[in-house]
Amino acid sequence: MSTGHVLLGLLVERPKHGYELKKEHDHRLAGAKPLAYGQVYATLQRLERDGYAEVAETQQEGGPERTVYAITDSGRAELAQWLNTVEPPAPYVASSLFARVAVAGKAADGYLARQREAHLARMRELTAAKASGAPAQVLAADYALQHLDADLRWIETAISRLKEEKDA
Repeated sequence: MSTGHVLLGLLVERPKHGYELKKEHDHRLAGAKPLAYGQVYATLQRLERDGYAEVAETQQEGGPERTVYAITDSGRAELAQWLNTVEPPAPYVASSLFARVAVAGKAADGYLARQREAHLARMRELTAAKASGAPAQVLAADYALQHLDADLRWIETAISRLKEEKDA
C-alpha cells in the first residue's frame, strides 16, 4: 500500500489537516495497521515537495496550529494513475507460515495443528466483529477472513501431503 496515494485519496473530498487524515485513514482502512502521526506528516511533506499536495491554510482553534493540505491537479492525476494501475499478483511465496512448514518438513504436524487453531480463533473474532461493524470494518473483516480461509485450505493440503510423505 502506498500511504501517499491513500492520503491523496482522502484529500480528494476536501482539504484536511494531518490529525484528521490519520483518523480517517484508520477508520476507512479498518483492518490495516494504524498510521503513526509522524508517518502522516512526513508523507504530507513529501506530497507537497512533489507537487501533489499544497498547504491550503493554517488553522488555530484553541489548540496547536494545524496545517490544512489540499490535493493539487498533479496530485489528482497521480491518484487517478494509481487507482487505475492493476496490482500484480505476488511473484513469490512470502509467508512466514510457508517458510516454517518448508523448514520443518515432516516435523511440521504439530505446528500446523496449532496454526490451524490460531486461524480458527481469529476467524471467530472477525466474524463476531462483522455483526456490529461499520461498512469499512466489515469489508476489512471479509478480506481477512478470505485470506485466513485460503491459509486454512493450504494447511489442510500441507497436513495431507506430509502424511502421504510419512506413509510412503
